[in-house]
Amino acid sequence: MAGETSLSTLLRSMSPQLNAGEYVFCTLRDGQLPSGLEVVGSFREQEGLTVILERSHAERAGFSFDYVAAWITLNVHSALEAVGLTAAFATALGKAGISCNVIAGYYHDHLFVGQADAERAMQVLRDLAANAE
Repeated sequence: MAGETSLSTLLRSMSPQLNAGEYVFCTLRDGQLPSGLEVVGSFREQEGLTVILERSHAERAGFSFDYVAAWITLNVHSALEAVGLTAAFATALGKAGISCNVIAGYYHDHLFVGQADAERAMQVLRDLAANAE
């Protein structure tokens, strides 16, 4: 099933959902995932493997991290080739002083915002959807 490409439809249909938990970004310099470690996402960089996982899992594995995030999923099925959605929500969050780290999955965009900013970010996203043309 193809994802949505119309920016106005994407914005109106974002339906942001705040996922329970605290999430952290860690780096594994050797690029090797310990067996049994459940990750939310990963990306291989020149410096090592970045993994996103629940804070409790990172602490149990002895990983260090600097940033504790809340995870927001936009429940609209956005096409990977859609233009403007990331710019629109990043601009709205930026104007509110909220940092945002974005991961695009096949079906949805996933936003990681500072844990303390989670509820404010949800309100900014709801307002953006409500005022989309």
